[in-house]
Amino acid sequence: MSYEHPLAYLLGLEGLALLRGFTGEFDRGFTEARIAEVRGLLGDESLAHTAVEVDRVETVAGYRLWAETYDSPGNTAFSLDEPAVNRILDTLPPGTALDAACGTGRYAHWLAERGHRTIGVDSSPEMLARARTRVPPGRFLLGDLHRLPVAGSAVDLVVCGLALTHVPALTPVLAEFARVLRPGGHLVLADVHPEAVARGSIPPVRGPGGRPGRVVSHHHRIGDYLRAALGVGLHLRGCEEPRLPVRAGADRPAAVDVGPWDVWPWSLAALVPEAARAANEDVPAMVIWHFQLAGR
Repeated sequence: MSYEHPLAYLLGLEGLALLRGFTGEFDRGFTEARIAEVRGLLGDESLAHTAVEVDRVETVAGYRLWAETYDSPGNTAFSLDEPAVNRILDTLPPGTALDAACGTGRYAHWLAERGHRTIGVDSSPEMLARARTRVPPGRFLLGDLHRLPVAGSAVDLVVCGLALTHVPALTPVLAEFARVLRPGGHLVLADVHPEAVARGSIPPVRGPGGRPGRVVSHHHRIGDYLRAALGVGLHLRGCEEPRLPVRAGADRPAAVDVGPWDVWPWSLAALVPEAARAANEDVPAMVIWHFQLAGR
């Protein structure tokens, strides 16, 4: 369980903005405005008693709750990973491909369109049901990333999207990916960037009675991915870090609703638009990896 207070998020944004000002990115007026805004936030009674305790929800339960709305336009991650992942897939010949943590079959659909014999594995029966409907030619299996129901050296390509932040350690999962890949096979990963995870980009869900929860997530640094991949014989072919566009917003509105929790904390940024822009400007939202297994 975590304790989430709107002030913690807002003061965090102010702190990130002030650090960028401290290193010379912004002028004196910006810094003084941020300090004055911090004083105002601390004195704002409307924010003083709005904290909540938020459940940590395991992935199977979390994605069961999320399955019906996962593919909705509100999932902004899709616009970030699709261009980069598809550019990589366009360079690879068709073969046997595994969509690990396939979810609703978004990546599996791209693979099938490109002529791959597609296997999908996921731990959520609800997500798999949607994937089977979305990609009828695919073969979809219930399974875990640590013990994939796939034979060794059976696939030419593994893709895995928006899943590795949910595992506590990367090496066992990447070792499993390397096990099922044929020599020379390719691995394409897309994940929430550690900078975004640190800023609160953790999937929110609603539990029984509307109780707020977040799907269990872990903060893996960029070096953690590299060390895990290199250690199991994967060679780096490419890396991209897509940014989320930062809107040039207006001044703080007179009144802002700080809920509901299923869009919090991002809705709170409207209270401190200048600090939010400064804190998030040019910060990567996702990381896209392309690795190749040694041996060919």
